[in-house]
Amino acid sequence: MSLQPALNVSVIICAYTEDRWNELLEAVQSLLDQDRKPDEIILSIDHNPALFKHVREHFPAEIVVIENSGSKGLSGARNSGIAASTGNIIGFLDDDARADPDWLALLCGHFISENILGVGGSVQPDWEGARVSWFPDEFLWVVGCTYKGLPDEVAVIRNPMGGCMCWRREVFAGAGGFRNGIGRIGKIPLGCEETELCIRAHQEWPARVFLYEPKARIYHHVTRQRATFSYYLSRCYAEGISKAYISHINGREAGLSSERTYTFHALPAGVLRGLNDALHGDFSGTTRSTAITLGFLTTLFGYMVGTLKLLRVGAGKFDLEVSSL
Repeated sequence: MSLQPALNVSVIICAYTEDRWNELLEAVQSLLDQDRKPDEIILSIDHNPALFKHVREHFPAEIVVIENSGSKGLSGARNSGIAASTGNIIGFLDDDARADPDWLALLCGHFISENILGVGGSVQPDWEGARVSWFPDEFLWVVGCTYKGLPDEVAVIRNPMGGCMCWRREVFAGAGGFRNGIGRIGKIPLGCEETELCIRAHQEWPARVFLYEPKARIYHHVTRQRATFSYYLSRCYAEGISKAYISHINGREAGLSSERTYTFHALPAGVLRGLNDALHGDFSGTTRSTAITLGFLTTLFGYMVGTLKLLRVGAGKFDLEVSSL
């Protein structure tokens, strides 16, 4: 029986704006306070020389600070962090989130099995001000948080949430890095870069899996601007665009496998729950049901627009057009 190699864990935080400075300080401190300390903390600064200088001057020398040497955006910043890292396990934490002290220990505990390619945790919303009553739990992914419809216990999943996960280094060596052309670029609310990479990893290692560990929690700062209906719809539309791209390059079966269950089970249940709440005196239940319906239709519209554009210009030009938004 072969012995498992010792885990050496690098955790990467990507940052692009000074506007999240206080949240970045909390994110780093939450890593320093982990029960299982990271062996390496890397801050990857996305094409912002002023922020890079500020971060280098503020944080101690043992925290590695680098600039994104690749394409502008979250995918490029993550890939630069991976290239600079030394760990055989590579974790990612959002720059506007803080992790529970046992977060890293819970995620890393699952790597005792070589069958595990990566593990993701749960992302709880930390609302700036009171949560708006119309916002449905089924669409918390709009603000980067764990949504209703995910398992309540440890389970195999297609992909973890991007700002709360750990991966084996061999995934990036064997399947490649995060694809440019999708993923957040500054404030443009695109996504799904971790989904696309997980699909490639599943194709490379069909018998190996990603896990969801709901007890490994982080708390994601949700600004008032992200709690608006206009942002809600723009994020849904962008998600549809991203899903069209993934389906185009990885195949519709892989690209939409998790979405089918979500669409045909979680969303109808959410609509009925909202209407039931309204019947029992919580009249905001009607607005939640309406928000679910409009969110789904907007995401579907984005998917159709993205599909038509891909058919017209192809994936290569689509990459360029999305990256230049």
